[in-house]
Amino acid sequence: MLFNSYAFIFLFLPLVLLGFFQIAKISHIWAAGWLATASLCFYGWWSPAYVALLLASILSNYSLGMWIVKASEVKRKRRILVVAISANLLLLAYYKYANFFLDNLGSLVDVPLILGEIILPLGISFFTFTQIAFLVDTYQGKLKEYNLIHYTLFVTYFPHLIAGPVLHHKEMMPQFARPATYRFNYENLAVGISIFIIGLFKKVIIADGLAVYVAPVFDAPAAGVFPTFVEAWGGVFCYTLQLYFDFSGYSDMAIGLSRMFGVTLPLNFDSPYKSVNIIEFWRRWHMTLSRFLRDYLYIPLGGNRHGKLRRHLNLLATMLLGGLWHGAGWTFVVWGGLHGLYLVINHAWHTLRRSFGQDPSQPVSHLSYALSVLLTFLSVVVAWVFFRATDLHSATVLLSAMFGGNGFELPDHWQPKWGALGDWLATHGASFTPQHGLLPGGAINWIWICLLVVWFAPNTQQIMASFKPALEPVATPAHRLLWRPSLSAALLLWGLGFAAIINLNRQSAFLYFQF
Repeated sequence: MLFNSYAFIFLFLPLVLLGFFQIAKISHIWAAGWLATASLCFYGWWSPAYVALLLASILSNYSLGMWIVKASEVKRKRRILVVAISANLLLLAYYKYANFFLDNLGSLVDVPLILGEIILPLGISFFTFTQIAFLVDTYQGKLKEYNLIHYTLFVTYFPHLIAGPVLHHKEMMPQFARPATYRFNYENLAVGISIFIIGLFKKVIIADGLAVYVAPVFDAPAAGVFPTFVEAWGGVFCYTLQLYFDFSGYSDMAIGLSRMFGVTLPLNFDSPYKSVNIIEFWRRWHMTLSRFLRDYLYIPLGGNRHGKLRRHLNLLATMLLGGLWHGAGWTFVVWGGLHGLYLVINHAWHTLRRSFGQDPSQPVSHLSYALSVLLTFLSVVVAWVFFRATDLHSATVLLSAMFGGNGFELPDHWQPKWGALGDWLATHGASFTPQHGLLPGGAINWIWICLLVVWFAPNTQQIMASFKPALEPVATPAHRLLWRPSLSAALLLWGLGFAAIINLNRQSAFLYFQF
């Protein structure tokens, strides 16, 4: 079941909301059980065969967590933790990486090795990481709540289950234990619906609108077609923006849905393309995954505690594994490695600036700020080529076209429109030729409009700052565009919602569902 589907919006969500608050009048724990059961049904709509796997994972991890709590010796606690984490990682490795590793091993020994088709359980990366964090924090004595129903709800909670955010028990389980969560609140419902509609519009109208320009360009290399300079850049820009609005839309919808139930989620997306460097980008993009990788991988590896070289190696290792978390393929490994390299360069640049007595977090001028945002954005764009490409060959073909490997071919109809500039470009290496038709003309307009929104418009959290939409405080509220109850606001919301709903017939899954 998709958030952007008629069945979810007009059947599942109203029934679950009504049942939750009606049952809560009788018993809070029964209401939590109702919501957990509904979340399992939501999951089962996608993967009925794997509901049992999810339940087994929940019961096993909860039992192991309680075993850690009751163990009297530190060594015994550590042994249980190692076994528990290993079991989770082995389960994830089997479903997500077994054939990838066997295929590569088979290539090395020149013997075909394959287990057959293994269907990836939906959301396994998210619920595995969520429960590993629970186990580690249990070992460290941070666990304050032990209720099995609340734990089941914490793992299965449908607004986050399929594509995040990666939840932390200390953020969620106290909310499930709080009596106020189970009291219906009109403001929570109104704020939740508002944020959900904004996210739905981003997904259905913008992200899905961009999607039609992406596949032809990324599929071209496999068909033996070499995109032109403009087609390659246009297709990659469209994917960059499609992924942005798809993930931003999902994150808004998850926060909005949860708010309807009186539960506040952590922020997972905060205008990452406005970042002035890659360090900031990873503080704004998939924020809860970045937090998990930092707390449960980078810091245990040593973090920055053992010198600059060790820190750089830890960054590279963390990002390589973060890339592999996204998918079993060399394209994801290269994508993670690129971001690891970006981070190493970024930290080295900060060290150099500090040596000159400068504050590395502050650009020296408005021009340097704009150039920093542009450089960071273009670095991310280049890395997205590997993230989206079906294989390394397709990625290298696209990158070659983007950097002039096929010549600087511009659409022939641009030259007369550009006048003297077109003539100058034609005499300085550019050629104006017919394109392959991979990128319809409307794509360029989409790109410019979306870039203006991405760079200059406030995000949903800033607009809704008065209502504290996420657990994290909003650093810079959109004072001129703060959301206030009014007729004009209601009409605008109605318009956004209507536009999205009448286009649900072309529904598509969120891009992060595949991870």
